[in-house]
Amino acid sequence: MYNLLVICFSSVTLFACVKSAFPPPCDSEIYCTGPILHQVQTAKLFDDDKYFVDMKLRAAPDVVLSAFHNLSSKFPNNNVPPADLREFLNEHFEKPGTEFESWTPPDWHDKPKFLGGIADEQLLKWAGEIHNLWKSLGRKIHTGVNDQPELYSQIYTPNPVVVPGGRFREYGFVPNGGRIYYERRSQPPFLTLMVESYYQTTRNKDFLRAALPVLEKEYQFWMTNRSVAVLLNGTLQVLNRYHVQADLPRPESYTDDLELAEGLTDEQLWMDLKAGAESGWDFTSRWFIDGDGHNNGTLKETRTSQILPVDLNALLCRNEKTLASFHRLLGDGDSAARYDQAAARRLEAVELVLWDAERGAWFDYSLVTHSRHSEFHPSNLAPVWARCYSRPEMGEQAVQYLRGSGALQYPNGVPTSLKESGQQWDYPNAWPPLQHMLIDGLSKLPSKDAQQLAFDLAQRWIKTNWLAYIKYEAMFEKYDVNGDGKPGGGGEYEVQLGFGWTNGVALQLLDQYGATLTSGGRHVSSGFLLPLVIAATLALQ
Repeated sequence: MYNLLVICFSSVTLFACVKSAFPPPCDSEIYCTGPILHQVQTAKLFDDDKYFVDMKLRAAPDVVLSAFHNLSSKFPNNNVPPADLREFLNEHFEKPGTEFESWTPPDWHDKPKFLGGIADEQLLKWAGEIHNLWKSLGRKIHTGVNDQPELYSQIYTPNPVVVPGGRFREYGFVPNGGRIYYERRSQPPFLTLMVESYYQTTRNKDFLRAALPVLEKEYQFWMTNRSVAVLLNGTLQVLNRYHVQADLPRPESYTDDLELAEGLTDEQLWMDLKAGAESGWDFTSRWFIDGDGHNNGTLKETRTSQILPVDLNALLCRNEKTLASFHRLLGDGDSAARYDQAAARRLEAVELVLWDAERGAWFDYSLVTHSRHSEFHPSNLAPVWARCYSRPEMGEQAVQYLRGSGALQYPNGVPTSLKESGQQWDYPNAWPPLQHMLIDGLSKLPSKDAQQLAFDLAQRWIKTNWLAYIKYEAMFEKYDVNGDGKPGGGGEYEVQLGFGWTNGVALQLLDQYGATLTSGGRHVSSGFLLPLVIAATLALQ
């Protein structure tokens, strides 16, 4: 099995990166707040605000702050002109990326076993080229970051990592990324499932035993800082949400946040934008709640923290079951029972609060209106992937919901919503993790209909990935469901090349369905033809 989670994320670095339950706010007066950040970002010196906050200091922060104070005091209202700002940056900062050196995973080899299962010659060649991309995405952080951390926004980790690609130079972990300005934000808690994938591949119980306390620490973070109780039908149900208590613009998107909040009287929008970034869906109409409480509006009406997301709670349900299985494997029956009970409580809450029996799917819940939203998102089927439902017929109902949703009419993947908001986590974009979640969930249902639909979606996704690769010789973070091999668009930044999760999903689907997936013009590889020839010869004897 091609192990997506282990390949996409470097497991050896994870455990040093889980922060305390109450991470302190970033206090850097250069990378997180202060006059340099404000003036550089509002001057729009770079196309992407992330560029500046990833730059390395050439001298200690107090020296740079003092130099900026001296510079700004020469100008009216301390506003430094853009040309002088550029000169200041050239003198006191280095370009982003200097903290990394390239690294090739030592266990990488050019002919992994899964390639032998791909029948289509074009896809076989392509899979080998994608597999080769891992070497270009490996990074090791220079020891200078450890020796002088005050000069960097990068958080030092001693072990090498695999980065997504594009503008995402650092590794994304707990917290939201490998930079000090991400420390108040987490991200969807996949760490437990990553360790599960690693264990399933290696059967290394010592590794599992060492990892388990860290996984429990992450779980407690979510239950302590990201949970909310909902009173429904006379009972309190505890579910989770994305919620970031940091009331300043995101340093890496500073001007976007500043301009968006213009005219508002409080900082709630900035907190909800950070919560949207924590969700990974930054941004989407899914998080919009307008003045009437409806799931409408614009980016200015982002209310992420007021929504209980289906996929987050499905993921935590699966985590709870997985943590129970880990404890059972290691002989701790009492702890296993505790997580079994937590999973049972969540299952009850998910079905009471998020499940819609009439529509046959799960829907996000609004804490503003105390009702479910109704829009389509692939996340509405996340409990199928997480196997977080109590009755077999619920999985099949979800298949029928998907078929009737209108989301399957597109030839190049399932869109992230059916709303064209201009945000990147909406129509017409399709994202690899959501395709994988749908396909993996459907493929494990017992009905032939669900399994065939899983294959059909896999074929569509592989086709659009492959066609884009033929056109651009690149893998992208997202794709347009309307164009054959067209990269996605919208949102705060240009579509990114690389790309970790795109590569991982494509390779996993090629591993799972390699014998039947096609590139279009079907050419069967010689490795597949030989067994067929032998079988035909024997049949004639």
